Amino acid sequence: MESYTIGQAARLLGVSVDTARRWADAERFPTRREGNRRIVDGPDLAAFCAAVAQEDAGDEDAPYTSARNAFPGIVTAVKLGTVDAQVEIQAGPHRVVSLLTREAVEELGLRVGDRATARVKSTSVFVDRP
Repeated sequence: MESYTIGQAARLLGVSVDTARRWADAERFPTRREGNRRIVDGPDLAAFCAAVAQEDAGDEDAPYTSARNAFPGIVTAVKLGTVDAQVEIQAGPHRVVSLLTREAVEELGLRVGDRATARVKSTSVFVDRP
């Protein structure tokens, strides 16, 4: 299972580190300590990212652009079929859904809570792992 520091979580959420710390202090998402660092488990961060995106869905002032058609984010859902698969990535305010082969998902080892980048070109979405 992948885990994130508060700074990494803030970047994935598209907020400042101070905001992410305040949210953690308010117990909006769970954290744990590793030495002097606060850590967020991937599945917990994925659930929180999806919840925040739902809260912001009615915000007409939210930006809906991407730099170079890359959407770095966190995997919030993986649905495996017999041959195909569906992967959802929450990238800030953007929810990107990609349909790809089950084999590709298994080769990438994609799981809920993993970091991933959706790359969009024309009608295709490519998913990268760091």
